Amino acid sequence: MQQDVVIVGGGVMGASAAWWLTRLAPGLRVTVIERDSSHARAATALSVASIRQQFTNPVNVQISRFGLEMIRDFPACTGGPDLCLRENGYLFLAGSVASAEVMREAAAMQRGLGAATELLAPEALAARFPWLALEDVMLGSFGAAGEGWFDNMGLLAGFRDGARAQGASWRHGAVVELLREGGPATGVRLADGATVEAGAVVLAAGTGVAALLQAVGEPWPVEVRKRTVFLIDAPEARHPEAPLLVDHTGFYLRPDGRHWIAATVPDHDPPADPGDFAPRLEEFEDLLWPRLWARAPGFAAAKVLRAWAGHYDFNTLDQNAILGPHPAVPGLHVMSGFSGHGLQQAPAMGRGLAELLLTGRFQTLDLSALGVTRILAGTPFPEHAVV
Repeated sequence: MQQDVVIVGGGVMGASAAWWLTRLAPGLRVTVIERDSSHARAATALSVASIRQQFTNPVNVQISRFGLEMIRDFPACTGGPDLCLRENGYLFLAGSVASAEVMREAAAMQRGLGAATELLAPEALAARFPWLALEDVMLGSFGAAGEGWFDNMGLLAGFRDGARAQGASWRHGAVVELLREGGPATGVRLADGATVEAGAVVLAAGTGVAALLQAVGEPWPVEVRKRTVFLIDAPEARHPEAPLLVDHTGFYLRPDGRHWIAATVPDHDPPADPGDFAPRLEEFEDLLWPRLWARAPGFAAAKVLRAWAGHYDFNTLDQNAILGPHPAVPGLHVMSGFSGHGLQQAPAMGRGLAELLLTGRFQTLDLSALGVTRILAGTPFPEHAVV
């Protein structure tokens, strides 16, 4: 049976789109195709599952504020599980006059949109976070409410199970080709040769979107970037109420019970092989630990308990999301390029995609600036606060 919509990718983006489509249009025939039902290597599962409103682009602040309300009250919104949101906040540190000024401008914009961002001088930072060494810090930006971390797989399960209950179907398979009749997309072909025909095709396959588009002659500025995450034990640094710290020296850190989760971005950050999930263990000794110890002396005695690697679908044009119809391929819609902040954006992105498909325009949030047109024109709509 021909579908109204086929969604390629059953991670949190695809599941959110399926939930919103079947929520807003009961009876719509929606099929989601997912190649790995375990999601073992999906960005959804490997994410550190955080949400913040401290972005430099106003659209991203609005997107996260929409997502926050759903995540806070997920059972009532979807019938899904409690996502156990822990609102410890985010703390960004600025180490130069220039970056402090950017921080001030961003904080003013964030507060204007309803965020609870506070600017803290070094003295105020030292009083609130006495375990930090702050000699090189000019200013801090702290989101005291509406920022923290939550249950990533619970978010996926709630959207997926809710979409199924509303009539969407899930199918196991690897999509290898977009079907086109003349110009428009008419469905997809799977690795086993089967086809699924649909009135609209949505690409929500994370790092796999670029290959599907390139196969039909449409270049796509999204690359695989590997990020190694470390679970750390530091017995002299027990601060379970600490925020997620984004340090200007190039790492992030947050508590995880009695332990810590941390990661850094290597100086050399080339595209990764899509099948490469081997953690870069050397990053801890070479890059991360020296920076941790310099910022928090309690990390002098620290050891890695485990490490894993995940992938960003990194938008090389402007590190911002790409959402909406592809002008060169009628019937094709894209959810791509989230550059590490996709999980928190999934509620708003799913709704926006559903509104576009069902009504031809955005209704809840104006996400038109994130459209594909800017990609084809090479016109950046940047997000600078990429962690």
